[in-house]
Amino acid sequence: MTSNEHNGPVPSKNVFTTGEVADICNLSQQTVIRCFDSGRLRGYRVPGSRFRRIPRDALIQFMKEHNIPLDQLELGKTRVLVVDDDPAIIEMLVELLERDGRFEVQTAATGFDAGLKTREFRPEAIVLDYMLPDINGNAVCRSIRNDPSLRDVKIIIVSGVIDREHVDRLLADGADDFIQKPFSIEQLVTRITELVA
Repeated sequence: MTSNEHNGPVPSKNVFTTGEVADICNLSQQTVIRCFDSGRLRGYRVPGSRFRRIPRDALIQFMKEHNIPLDQLELGKTRVLVVDDDPAIIEMLVELLERDGRFEVQTAATGFDAGLKTREFRPEAIVLDYMLPDINGNAVCRSIRNDPSLRDVKIIIVSGVIDREHVDRLLADGADDFIQKPFSIEQLVTRITELVA
């Protein structure tokens, strides 16, 4: 997505401008500013400026009170595909990412599934286990990078046992980053949001 296209909020937002709220709620920016100034839409002003900012929870409350469908807000979530053949790891990552509130998550357990899901779900980021039962992470990276429509997808490889040479090869094959297992969810979330931004 180029910067001059404006399809609702940028991914993984917790705070919105009045213009973004206007887009999400299908209202004019003036209406949003009036709601903000009258206290019907909670938020705060950026110190030393006239800019208004609306936190995500305040926006959700406002949308519910005015029967505005929340599906527009869901569009602001970052789509993440988690690919791992270990059900326990999949379950943990899905739960932690969804609990964060900024991500819409789908999963795949094989490289073949990852390819199909990537084309259906159009994730913005893929968290990809290096060792899959059918093919390794390199093949998945190459397959995704060979599809011009998927060139903006960010690929984060996760693996426990891997040497530097393999990591370099993965990066050459199109991975954007590598995280060593075990890792913290904060570390993963930070890398996803930095890469997608």
